[in-house]
This record gives sequence, structure tokens and C-alpha cells, in this order.
Amino acid sequence: MISRLFHTWEKHLVSKTTDRVVRPFEWGLDWVPSDRQSIGVPPDKILLDWVKKIMSDTESFFEVPTNVDYRFNEDTLTFPSAYTSPHQQNNLVHARYFPGRQSNVRPHKRRAVLLLPHWNAQQEAHVGLCRVLAHLGISTLRLSLPYHDKRMPPELHRADYVVSPNVARTIQVCRQAVLDARCAIKWFAGQGYDRIGILGTSLGSCLALLTLAHEPLIRIAALNHISPFFADVVWKGLSTAHVRAGLEGSIDLDLLRTLWLPISPHPYLERLQEKKVLLVYALYDLSFPVSLSRMLVGEFARLGLPYKLAVLPCGHYSTGIPPFSWIDGFILARFLEHEL
Repeated sequence: MISRLFHTWEKHLVSKTTDRVVRPFEWGLDWVPSDRQSIGVPPDKILLDWVKKIMSDTESFFEVPTNVDYRFNEDTLTFPSAYTSPHQQNNLVHARYFPGRQSNVRPHKRRAVLLLPHWNAQQEAHVGLCRVLAHLGISTLRLSLPYHDKRMPPELHRADYVVSPNVARTIQVCRQAVLDARCAIKWFAGQGYDRIGILGTSLGSCLALLTLAHEPLIRIAALNHISPFFADVVWKGLSTAHVRAGLEGSIDLDLLRTLWLPISPHPYLERLQEKKVLLVYALYDLSFPVSLSRMLVGEFARLGLPYKLAVLPCGHYSTGIPPFSWIDGFILARFLEHEL
């Protein structure tokens, strides 16, 4: 009965957003390097060849420049994205800075966390959690994901280019988010922070794990709503039903899962042996189906990876509503405060 109540509530919360658009399926070859394309080769074969090359050297795929033009003004950090998308407005990264409260308890530990919000997060989303972390003495950067906030071009009213039926674009834009996150982490290091963590929610959780797996400066991660595979969440999740509607009939889940492996957590789990990770999922989640969340937890256990687990007594959208938002925030903040 409790499950039915939460599922009904989740569907109601999802239905309150009425501006979702079903976009047409595209392979997105214009987002693929030209050297991976050959005349007469089917688009799916071109993408498979490109993804195979990416997975053979993900360090290169997620490599960031050594010199970044950081600009800091009042409470905002900006810098050019390491990936140049076709939309100029999207290529300037914005991050809001919340300095940690000075403490006499741990004066020798300069602690910092990079926060990656959920898909289509509004500009003030997660700011309350940032302030809590800052009060605990943990300086926090809230990164605006690609095509969000000030990075959204005028033709969009939702961040549809991050997760969409355009297969290659979704790969490249999620890659852009990881590159932006790595550059933000390096800014922290340049400011003298020596204990650095990352926190991500929903889409931000997936991107945070990818960043964790490729950025040695990060010690710990709090992953809020989890899945081992990017494609499965899009295909089975309630909040991405409109994206599946654009995909269905042009590609199947097995092929999509293979093509979206570069932006899925599963291939990178063995890189996390030396990291500390908090896994959080919601018991009545219809957007990140619980079976997928438990599959990722099972993989952590199978590989002997160090992790802590928290299960929220709510759904995906209801996580953002009190008292569940308070419970979630407490769990995340306690882990970061203790482990950093």
C-alpha cells in the first residue's frame, strides 16, 4: 500500500511539468569526430567504432587542459569549457562558490566539495545544501551543468541537449560536464584545498562517478540516486519517458546501452578501489528504478569496493520535498563532513 501511495505521488509530481518535448531520433554524426566517419558506412557502425575507440582510452576522452583561464568575481567562478559545443553560450562554465566557515577544530584541513545538480535543476536548486556544507567548514562549488541556467541557449526552455534522442550529442554533452567538473576540481587544488570530494544527484550522480573515476584529486563521492547504466535509466525511468518516445522504433535498448557506455558508471567501477563512496537510492523511485540502483550496489559489493549505503523511504521527486529532503541532506552532509 505504501508503495502504491508513493508511486501515485511520484506520477503526480512528474505530471506537473507540462513542457516536455518529444524530440526526433538522431544518430548525431555531426557530434562525432570526422576521422571516425567513412562514406557508405551505416551510422550505427560509425558510432560503434567511435565508442570502441573511446573505451580503449577513456583517459584521453576525459582529458582536460593544464592551463585554464579561471575568472572569479564575488561568489562566481567562470572559465571556458574544455569541450567546445556549437552553442557559444554553453561554452562558458559557471559555478557558484560557498566558502567554508573557518574552524579551530580542523585548521590544517582545507576541505572542499564540488556539487553537480540534477537534470533541469533551477539556479537555486541545492543551494541550501551548499550552505549547510559551508557551515560545516566545507567550501562548496555548485556547478551549472551544460545547457543549464546561464548556459542555456535562447531556443531552449529545458536542458534537452544533455539527455536526448540524439545519441552522439548526449555522449559529448555529458563528456563536457565531466571535463567542466575536472577543471573545477583543479581550481580547488589551485586554491590550496587538499581534501576534495564530489557530490552528485540524479544525472549529477552519474557525472560525479565518471569524474571520480578519472580525477585523482578527488578522495570521496556522495552519489545521490544511482544506476550502473545511463541507457537503462532513460529507457525505463518515469521522468525520461519523453526521451524514450523519441528513441523507440529507431534503436533498441541493447544497442543504446553499448553506445552510451562511455557515460555509464559500470565500466569505471574498478577504478574506485582507493575511493570512499556513499551510495543513496530511494525505495519508491520510478525515475531511477530501484532494480538498477540495487544492481549498482551489488556491483560495488562484488568488486569489493569500499562504500556506505543509505536507502531513502520515498521516491525520486519526493526526495526534494520535506521531510525527505531534510533526511537526504542530513545523510549527504554527515558523510562528507565525516569522511573529509
